[in-house]
Amino acid sequence: MDYHRCCGLILTSFLIISFSTADDAAIMAKLSTSISPTPFSWDGNYFCAWQGIACDRYGVTVINLASMSLTGTLPSDLNGLSQLKILALQENSLSGPLPSLSNLASLEQVILDSNTFTSIPSDLFHGLTNLKTFSISKNLELSPWILPNDLTNSTNIQTFHASKANLYGTIPDNFGSLLNLQSLHLSHNNLNGTLDVLSSMTQLSQVWLQANVFTGAIPDLSKCTVLFDLRLGGNLLTGLVPDTIMSLPKLANITLQNNKLQGPLPAFPSGVKVELRANSFCLHTPGPCEPQVASLLEVAGALGYPISMAESWLGDDACDEWKFIVCDSNNSVASVNFANQNFFGTISPAFGNLTSLRILSLNDNNLTGSIPEVLTSLPDLQFLDVSNNNLSGLVPVFPSRVKFSSDNNLLLGKPITNENINPTDSSGGSVGLVIGIVISVVIFVIGVVLFVSYKCYRVSPSKLQSEISVDHSEISVDHSEISVDHSEIPSSESGNVIISIQMLQKATDDFSDEKVLGNGGFGVVYKGELDDGTKIAVKRRKSGVNATKWMNDFLAEMKVLTKVRHRHLVALLGYCIDGNESLLVYEYMPQGTLSQHLFKWRENGIPPLSWKQRVTIALDVGRGVQYLHSLAQQNFIHRDLKPANILLGDDMGAKVADFGLVKITPNGKYSIATRVAGTFGYLAPEYSATGRVTSKVDVYSFGVVLMQLITGLKALHETMPYESCQLATWFRRVPVTKENMVKYVDKALDTNDNETLESIFKVAELAKHCTAVEPFHRPDMGYVVNVLGPLLEKWKPLLPEQENTYYRRHMSLPQALQADEDTSSSLDIFQSNSF
Repeated sequence: MDYHRCCGLILTSFLIISFSTADDAAIMAKLSTSISPTPFSWDGNYFCAWQGIACDRYGVTVINLASMSLTGTLPSDLNGLSQLKILALQENSLSGPLPSLSNLASLEQVILDSNTFTSIPSDLFHGLTNLKTFSISKNLELSPWILPNDLTNSTNIQTFHASKANLYGTIPDNFGSLLNLQSLHLSHNNLNGTLDVLSSMTQLSQVWLQANVFTGAIPDLSKCTVLFDLRLGGNLLTGLVPDTIMSLPKLANITLQNNKLQGPLPAFPSGVKVELRANSFCLHTPGPCEPQVASLLEVAGALGYPISMAESWLGDDACDEWKFIVCDSNNSVASVNFANQNFFGTISPAFGNLTSLRILSLNDNNLTGSIPEVLTSLPDLQFLDVSNNNLSGLVPVFPSRVKFSSDNNLLLGKPITNENINPTDSSGGSVGLVIGIVISVVIFVIGVVLFVSYKCYRVSPSKLQSEISVDHSEISVDHSEISVDHSEIPSSESGNVIISIQMLQKATDDFSDEKVLGNGGFGVVYKGELDDGTKIAVKRRKSGVNATKWMNDFLAEMKVLTKVRHRHLVALLGYCIDGNESLLVYEYMPQGTLSQHLFKWRENGIPPLSWKQRVTIALDVGRGVQYLHSLAQQNFIHRDLKPANILLGDDMGAKVADFGLVKITPNGKYSIATRVAGTFGYLAPEYSATGRVTSKVDVYSFGVVLMQLITGLKALHETMPYESCQLATWFRRVPVTKENMVKYVDKALDTNDNETLESIFKVAELAKHCTAVEPFHRPDMGYVVNVLGPLLEKWKPLLPEQENTYYRRHMSLPQALQADEDTSSSLDIFQSNSF
């Protein structure tokens, strides 16, 4: 070996040693001993020179060991390779659990196809913000797993392949937020549910979902203009093939075989490769179905195309042993019997096309909406039974020959108003559906329940303070203006939750303006006093507020506050529903909201909060939220924690209020998907970006509240520069030093005491931890309580018995943000015009 080459090798080795981290070296050493056979050239310590390995000056960037007949397992700390960009291990026989790849922010490609891995870690995709390709197809030994929620944080992902990977469950709705995803392969698994999410994934070019158990109709894919390969065969899809699919400009291949698809045989352009065999099309050639068949398919469509119909409604003759159908001697449909089939949906006007129809039995289902007027014109109709459903609207006038039964549709006969209709129905159903779903009640209490429907019970005021005992019996309410599932309303066995409207009118001087305590976005809160001197706070719907939105919040508060009881959660004393009125009655908190004491103390003529009081309030709130998260019988996420929703008593003790946005966390679920809702300035970044909500969303909001207790500032300031308008973003950049704290602490606080300053430092550090960018870096509320508790114990508070920068760079703040946080409404971001 010549001198220069030898020097070059020595220099290269020196650079590798210099630039490779000790952590990478340790992990690569584990990898070399855990796989077999050891790849060629893996016989030295200079792992950056090993076959299939590449490094930059900071560490390992590529591990490419594809098709090397490897066996063995992967090191559990593989995600310690912080610079890793490509992990390609396909076409081997690697086994054991797949290690977590969480927080590998540089990782772009993961290719693991055709191995025998046995399990997927729950945090596999956590923090993979640059991931573009993930493929784990043909891993048949994997334990059953669901599509990961954390994947929605990988907003750059373009390819996700997991065919033959033992997936189950549904495709989450938030997959629609993956705006760069082009290739989705999930075939040969056990996925179920509908395919509705595909309609919002307009960037998809290739979709393989064959050989699963998807149900329902094929969604409208008209906006998926780059889609060229669609494979949906081998599922349980029903309904008609949408015309919009046949006109997709890039479509080259579509497979729909072995489903239960109905209606006309679709006709695709000549250049498209099509597979349609083994379905339930009415004809074997393109063309319209027989008129009766077409009408019955419209009827099925209004019911969501039930599988029971798709399996028996074959061919183009509705009188050829179709289930639920009886025909007369003229081969005309004379009877349709859907009784007691547990069907959901509406009554289709297409029944009006069945002009020989004599008997129509729709009773004992879950039908909603109105009875079509066209049914009154059926010339031979003799019997119509719609009893025991959830129908609403006015009842058409039928001829005297028709025996009509509509028992137990308690909203039927009430007109449908525009306010009853929810124009943003997230299910995608018809705008005119569902004034309310009313559940029939147990026979032995029906008399009592019907009485409650029209007039709220009067109860003894002395009982209002007693413990609320809740069961799950349903309450049916004559509530013509508000769209609501009344079975959602919890009731009390003793009846002491229900308060008469007359009692509340008297207690509030008929809702006098002089009794107004607060005026929020959806409701007005009035102060009241009962006959026995008990002071109450009554929340009433504000005039002009959408009734559906109000009732959603109303029911949410009822669900939470009848299940929880804690000294730091505001107590629900009762409720009343009477005609167009729906009111909630709470315990009265005489010192108002925390925001009044932080931001309006001067104009209200009250002294500012001392630091001891502020820490006491923080601890009270922390304990209340800790109870919601982990100590109650069910786990709750508040979603709108802010000073305006923290109420203070005479002793300045704090209680958390306003549970209209609360979500119940299903058992065993780390996070749940929901529409983003809350108040700007308090929203955790991952929640506003993905819609996935966890308890760490509340921890973030609590951290912002801590910052406000320290600084006396509001969460948002539109007058400040964009990079500083969010308090949390600005505060995290402020070093916690004595000079900074004295400079930025609320001027109303006395900071001359070193013990106070030391406490402020600790709370400031806690606030920063609570508002960490990554949710897994935030503490839980138990830790928060443990930090705040000793601070108060040291000071002997007034009441001894009480116990890196991130912001939405692409988010426009609302131009009309209310200045007074105490009256700011909870903003539904997806409906806001602020974006």
